[in-house]
Amino acid sequence: MIKNEKIKASEVRLTGLDGEDLGVVPTAEALALAKKYKVDLVCDSLMASPPPCRLVGSGKAREERDQARKKAGPAKVKEIRLNPEIEEHDYDTKSRQAEKLLQGGDSVLLTVKIPGKQNAQAKALLERLIKDLAASGRPVTGIQMSGRQAQIQLDSIS
Repeated sequence: MIKNEKIKASEVRLTGLDGEDLGVVPTAEALALAKKYKVDLVCDSLMASPPPCRLVGSGKAREERDQARKKAGPAKVKEIRLNPEIEEHDYDTKSRQAEKLLQGGDSVLLTVKIPGKQNAQAKALLERLIKDLAASGRPVTGIQMSGRQAQIQLDSIS
């Protein structure tokens, strides 16, 4: 998506604020109209000649870009492995890593490997992580205990 002065074509096929076709106009005139109405001139594709552009409210252009990014495909699921006897510094590092992935739009699968009879420790660790990451992600499932591991998947909120 190219906006305003970054559009280098000499003329554009312009669509108005309400979707009406304004025809082929010089880019300078289209930019003047955008400034007059205090909106953005947005070009969707440079493959056509002249490129199709439209007048869009500045907040709406950002919303459309975000929606397109969300529709781009399913979020990737990234796994972060932990140990029930994790030290505080390592916990902070893994927590920051998970938060960064969640803010990037990916899902995070938190897996705690259980070496012995430490089911309670593993569950407590996952509950602590869920609480610490509540601002960035929400649980998809409950804590799943299976064999020698405990897991939970968090999806990004954005």
